[in-house]
Amino acid sequence: MMLSLSTVGRRATLWSVRTSRPFSHLNTVTTEDLAYFSKVLPPSNILSTLPPICTSHDDMVPYNVDWMGKYHGKANTILRPRTTHEVSEIVKHCASRQIGIVPQGGNTGLVGGSISLDKELVLNLGAMSRVRSFDPVSGILVADAGCILQSLSDHIAPHNHIMPLDLGAKGSCQIGGNISTNAGGLRLLRYGSLHGNVLGLEVVLPDGTILDQLSTLRKDNTGYDLKQLFIGSEGTLGIVTGVSILTPPAPQATNNVFLALPHFDNVLPLYQVVKRQLGEIMSAFEYMDRTAYDMALSHGLGPVLDAKEVGDSRCFVLIETSGSNEEHDLDKLNTLLESLMTADEPLILTGTLSQSPGQFESLWAVREGLTECVQKEGKPYKYDVSVPLADFQKVVDTVLERMVSMGLHGDHAVSKVMGYGHIGDGNLHLNVIAKRGYSSEIESALEPFIYELVASRKGSVSAEHGIGSMKTHALHYSKDSVNIEWMRKIKRVFDPLDIMNPGKVLS
Repeated sequence: MMLSLSTVGRRATLWSVRTSRPFSHLNTVTTEDLAYFSKVLPPSNILSTLPPICTSHDDMVPYNVDWMGKYHGKANTILRPRTTHEVSEIVKHCASRQIGIVPQGGNTGLVGGSISLDKELVLNLGAMSRVRSFDPVSGILVADAGCILQSLSDHIAPHNHIMPLDLGAKGSCQIGGNISTNAGGLRLLRYGSLHGNVLGLEVVLPDGTILDQLSTLRKDNTGYDLKQLFIGSEGTLGIVTGVSILTPPAPQATNNVFLALPHFDNVLPLYQVVKRQLGEIMSAFEYMDRTAYDMALSHGLGPVLDAKEVGDSRCFVLIETSGSNEEHDLDKLNTLLESLMTADEPLILTGTLSQSPGQFESLWAVREGLTECVQKEGKPYKYDVSVPLADFQKVVDTVLERMVSMGLHGDHAVSKVMGYGHIGDGNLHLNVIAKRGYSSEIESALEPFIYELVASRKGSVSAEHGIGSMKTHALHYSKDSVNIEWMRKIKRVFDPLDIMNPGKVLS
């Protein structure tokens, strides 16, 4: 049963209030601290508004403002260490001075996890970009945390391997940030999460100690698997400086198909049919509703389907296959499409199968380009949630209904409410686009309404983006008091001074 609009959303608190509280136990960086950091790093790797460096505001912006332009940091100093030893020396000093540290990768996160909240020091790992080793036999890659995901993909491509994760931000996100947020992305259905692919980590702990667990072993059953604590901890327990990760062989044949469906009720039956007929070669099953598809077309992505055949289709799916035999895979795909189109009660209205590498990329471009299109439409409220597959469209429709009922739907406030995401792992990306900018009125209408709605469906308030500073107040919708208390205990063990990414994950 759908939640009543009158019973959801009664405990709204403003994002601007939640993320602007000071941390009275922490000290800010001073000129004396800057003098110490200058002994550890060269001048080119230090940015600070303090004298004698006096970095301009414009040069600080890339580190103090998030990708969406929603979260604005207050850090007066940015450090860009080149080695794990330099990170260790910096952290030791910050621990002795009780200076807050915000670890930062590519700053592509969507929940304010890599932005300072109250003048904490930002430690950006972008200068740590060395591939330490790659074994083409085992497929094990060892790299610095600051390596960009796309660069790692390019490095191993000549050896016929691929990274086990693929993200829209792959051109700027860093592998350390991916691990710290347990990034999911487009390949999780085929290759699983980072909890299974990461073999080892090198981590600088909050007291500056270097924890070396950079193992390249597939099997190591010797006590507690400490690395798992840092995967998804968002820099609150330590700073990931190195990673050992298992990369799968590159598929020898890849294909994709884009399908239009008359309504959402057909998505799950279609998913069952596709899983059964494609079996082991299915590597992605992506979903978008009609609003998202039309938005993509309006921004020049596509068209990939004939408009007359699409008609009034309400949703679309993109299916990818990855295998070792092109002929075998195409036979399976053609058999699938034939059975779908000739069924007595067809699940789809129309579709297209990529016929070349260029068409393959153009079909993916529609799905991968949605995030950028959303940014062009206005200011998005982005909710990355997990819900039962049957509830994907119900959640979107309920939020749209609420916006309409509160007089907030239209160009004066919310212009679009849309959903897209990963059917294969139950991850819905709910986007509410504010045409004229963020406002407390819209946010109060959305939160905690959406979190309560997700909780009523026994879902998760964060599927793959993390908690950051955006969702600390909403953690209890997905974790009970026992879970949260043990998370706090773990935090206190690792970071008793609470200097490591303060205000993130746990409020």
